[in-house]
Amino acid sequence: MRLVIVGGIAAGMSAAMSARRQDPSLEIVVLERGPVASYGACGLPYWIEGQVRYWRELIARSPEQFAKERIDLRTGVEVAAISHPRREMRLGSGETLRYDKLVIATGARAREIPGSGAPHVFHLVTLGDAIRLKERLSASQPGRAIDVGGGYIGLEAAEALRANGWTVEIVVRGANLLHRGDEALTAAIVKHLERCRVAVKLNHAVEDASALQAGLVLAATGLRPNVELAAADGIELGRTGAIAVTGHMETNLHGVYAAGDCAEHHHIVTGRPAWIPLGTTANKMGRIAGANAAGARGRFPGVAGTAIVRICGLAAGVTGLSAARARAEGFQPVSARIEARDRPRYFHGRMTTVELVADRESGRLLGASILGEEGAAGRINTVAAALAARMTAEDFQHLDLAYAPPYASTWDPLLIAARQLVKSLR
Repeated sequence: MRLVIVGGIAAGMSAAMSARRQDPSLEIVVLERGPVASYGACGLPYWIEGQVRYWRELIARSPEQFAKERIDLRTGVEVAAISHPRREMRLGSGETLRYDKLVIATGARAREIPGSGAPHVFHLVTLGDAIRLKERLSASQPGRAIDVGGGYIGLEAAEALRANGWTVEIVVRGANLLHRGDEALTAAIVKHLERCRVAVKLNHAVEDASALQAGLVLAATGLRPNVELAAADGIELGRTGAIAVTGHMETNLHGVYAAGDCAEHHHIVTGRPAWIPLGTTANKMGRIAGANAAGARGRFPGVAGTAIVRICGLAAGVTGLSAARARAEGFQPVSARIEARDRPRYFHGRMTTVELVADRESGRLLGASILGEEGAAGRINTVAAALAARMTAEDFQHLDLAYAPPYASTWDPLLIAARQLVKSLR
């Protein structure tokens, strides 16, 4: 039996390895249209910044390593069309490739804005994007850069450009950063960026990127799922515009699975389909899709949208819903936002900001945001675990968290926020 996987980055290669573990006899073919497969796209901003010396360090597994696993990885291969009734696909070369099971892992692409094709306008989504940007930075004297977009890529790119000596201004169409609808979080991040000499302009729509007066423009206005190939073959799209899948990662076509940034997933807080393109999610979805395509019956439980981004030394972590998003989803949100030291003052503790959100009716935790120089990842992951367990704020405030002066305060900022939230709920 032959399994063909279309897409060879996070979800695709995770699916391939999972399928191989499930069925040692399965023939596995992976088709990647780019020249390189299995690389960590999340590391691209840090290569641009200089913290990663060579882009090849971002490659998780080499073609030789996949060959040892008897995975036929083919790069530079474009799939022109899929015909599922015949269980075959037509490649850009004209070749026809048959399959028994299929995994679609075509990822996402940069959302284009007018003027994106100008020579001084760049994206930072693929390895090719990063190489082109790196070459420009190496060949040019630092000047003024405009970073269009306030999501994860835009904020990480701002730090990378700044590290290369460029003066950076972030321009955002809406009123908030990180797509959270969280005014307080946005205000805190903007204040920090301005201290780092990065200007931020909110509520400013860019009509034409090529007309911006800057030596370099980074268009980081979001992503779009690559679904055209799947849709043309009759694979259904969901309400988010990404491919609709079951909990087993199967599409409406029997034997066809989808995973990664091209597919929807279940949101564990809202209970509804969501599209939150993240590398962690892509790898987990790919693992389930690959195993199931090879005969397993695993289920992907869903995501809370947990993420963290470094912004000029400050970590911003989010999970679940902000109060604004919770209200839009039909909850009755109550929130508590506090500032507290992450360690005792005598141990050089620094201020950490925590916001927790809960539903007034049930008391169930709905989401959180964390801002801090240290410990933000551990704290946002703690809340993510609580969301998965459907904990209430009452239960959360009693968590037995570790304490020692070099690492934490007696009352962790999470517990202080939880106590305040419980008071507000009462």
